[in-house]
Amino acid sequence: MKIAAIDIGSNAARLLINEVKTNGKHPEFIKLNLLRIPLRLGMDVFTRGEIGPEREKMVIDSMKIFSDLMKIYKVDHYRACATSAMRDAKNGHDIIEQVQKTSGINIEIISGDEEATLVYENHVAEGLDKEFAYLYIDVGGGSTELTFYENDKMVYEKSFNIGTIRLLNNLVTADNWYEMKQEVKKNIISKKPIVAIGSGGNINKVFSMSKTKDGKPMSLAHLKKVHKEFDQMSIDERMTKHNLREDRADVLAHALKIFNSVMAWSDINRIFVPKISVADGLIHNIYAQLHEKK
Repeated sequence: MKIAAIDIGSNAARLLINEVKTNGKHPEFIKLNLLRIPLRLGMDVFTRGEIGPEREKMVIDSMKIFSDLMKIYKVDHYRACATSAMRDAKNGHDIIEQVQKTSGINIEIISGDEEATLVYENHVAEGLDKEFAYLYIDVGGGSTELTFYENDKMVYEKSFNIGTIRLLNNLVTADNWYEMKQEVKKNIISKKPIVAIGSGGNINKVFSMSKTKDGKPMSLAHLKKVHKEFDQMSIDERMTKHNLREDRADVLAHALKIFNSVMAWSDINRIFVPKISVADGLIHNIYAQLHEKK
């Protein structure tokens, strides 16, 4: 069975295609293709409230490409979800109608809480040491999702309108930060030591730059060191020294500020980066629903 997930975020749109094999007791998810297109919808939406004509065309053209790829791979099931930027865009529903007409793809606008749930659908914490509690931190362009897992169950989830594109455009207020801090200090509490599980393209890039072995955590001290280094460099310097694309170099320091803040507020000093995403969670969610129907 082939399943596809489309995640239309504030920074980029992603198409993930997996083949799911069910020979053994547990399904095996095999990645066939991952395509990322930096649409940067948040650059329009968070500054003027709607998606401009140029980016609207980019969305429509990108979805045509995604549709063609799904046909080529003979995808059996798919789900397309849009998050923070499309939630806030005045013309979001109009663009969704155009996409449906031109490519046949049906896009759902999902809430921040559902976005947090989809990251949790990867069920990474279940395979880790039961002596710890785990906080999923997913940092996107428009929002940050927190999901707290303790004693084999999810006990808290919350979405905050603090994201890298909003920070890039100076659209996050002191009140936004204060709300997040209070929520974290009130709800991310455990008698067990807490470990973070990070997701999103920025933390994946920091992890690969760190040369940390897969399955091993990075320290908060390391994240603070990288943040300080990036904060003191120009975008061009970041691109040259670390071989980064411009659309990664301009937001990476902002992402690290979010991760560092959340981890410090919740007394977390280690973060696992298992390279999961909303798209991966969507794949697992689609498969779980199909399995339930059977």
